[in-house]
Amino acid sequence: MARIPIFLLGLVVFWATLAEAEYMIYKDATKPLNSRIKDLMNRMTLEEKIGQMTQIERGVASAEVMKDYFIGSVLSGGGSVPSKQASAETWINMVNEFQKGALSTRLGIPMIYGIDAVHGHNNVYKATIFPHNVGLGATRQVKIIPHSY
Repeated sequence: MARIPIFLLGLVVFWATLAEAEYMIYKDATKPLNSRIKDLMNRMTLEEKIGQMTQIERGVASAEVMKDYFIGSVLSGGGSVPSKQASAETWINMVNEFQKGALSTRLGIPMIYGIDAVHGHNNVYKATIFPHNVGLGATRQVKIIPHSY
């Protein structure tokens, strides 16, 4: 007889724990986009909204900065590299660290990473540098453009 009340008590505690877990519409991919956006915006503080509208330069970014200031985007401008002759793996590790910081915030909003790469991703050591699209268009030689890549 004593086992049944203990089992029921355990079941009640389990259900109570589940009830406390807050349902977040913005994380539910099955819900309409407008509902998800409204839910997320209503949850965000002013500081989080400002942070999400902020794009910082890679040189000042870190996982801590991403988390503390709710940064929404990081950009590598011309010549901004993680280290001299940085490999693709170095770039991946750097961006992943920034993303971990962004995802560790209260709402877990991922950041966007951008590269000023009009010639291709030539910040990566030994990368191919492609002709600028404006320059390709200026040639007025449509048939040769595919051969430039």
